[in-house]
Amino acid sequence: MTTRAALLVLADGRFPAGGHAHSGGAEAAVKAGHIRNAQDLAGFCLGRLHTTGLTSAALAAAAAHGLDPLALDEAADARTPSPALRAVARRLGRQLMRAARATWPGPELAALAAARPRGAHQPVVLGLTARAAGLGPEDAAHCAVYEAVSGPATAVVRLLSLNPFEATAMLARLTPELDRVAEQAAAAALGGIDALPAASAPLLDITAEAHAAWPVRLFAS
Repeated sequence: MTTRAALLVLADGRFPAGGHAHSGGAEAAVKAGHIRNAQDLAGFCLGRLHTTGLTSAALAAAAAHGLDPLALDEAADARTPSPALRAVARRLGRQLMRAARATWPGPELAALAAARPRGAHQPVVLGLTARAAGLGPEDAAHCAVYEAVSGPATAVVRLLSLNPFEATAMLARLTPELDRVAEQAAAAALGGIDALPAASAPLLDITAEAHAAWPVRLFAS
């Protein structure tokens, strides 16, 4: 049975999936001077939404649609050129898997956990979690696109002491775009793995590798 309340639980920042420890590239962008205020943050989030956000949302939607999660995990690897980001995606996937199996236990999650003991890519786990919760592909896509922008927004509030009201207002203004990207991702998932988008953000890949080598950092990524 589908329940939209399950979507609220899954998308809640307090769901113990480990995302609070990650900035989605915002910490490196702040240090480089690319994000200095709410306007810069909006531009960063919009760019992330249409690149890695779209790709992640499509992978999540495909998993929720019932496509082979192991094949999707390989597709996620191919769409993540940065070794640092691949490692992050698998760590987040492992943490999400633990929370998902405690919340919505089921055979598909158990099978993926057994096949990928070190963690599958987080968007794939997210989509399979949505499926276990009775949610559909577009629900999974909405959750993924929201994560793509809310994580950096929350991180920048901490990094710059940005007014949280400004960050929340920025997210609210982005909601029509979030809906469009989620719908695009869910539609792509219906075409199979070869139809999934592979939008990338090379600067995020480059800065992720540099960030991973920092001796001191507030966020894990």
